[in-house]
Amino acid sequence: MSAAGVVREWHSDDGWGVIDSAVTPGGCWVSFGSVLMPGYRSLVPGAAVAFEFEDGPQDGFAYRATAVWTGGARPEPEPGGPSAAYHSTLRLEFDDPRTDP
Repeated sequence: MSAAGVVREWHSDDGWGVIDSAVTPGGCWVSFGSVLMPGYRSLVPGAAVAFEFEDGPQDGFAYRATAVWTGGARPEPEPGGPSAAYHSTLRLEFDDPRTDP
């Protein structure tokens, strides 16, 4: 479902906030991961936003946002897939237990 709303609060240190809208009584919880913008993902209290949401309890709220953006139309995903900034690798090496003293 889509709606227009206003950012009630945003906790930059924790990366979450609440959007108020007539169709999400009590507020809609939003995480930085749902904010559609390049770079550092953050919202400003009092800012008008458009958002998509789903029913589902999240930290005491009955709704949670799945996509949030400012301005006009919903931004298109960036070409080329996810940013390299989100890439990580892990390599584990174990000693052979037969050769440990």
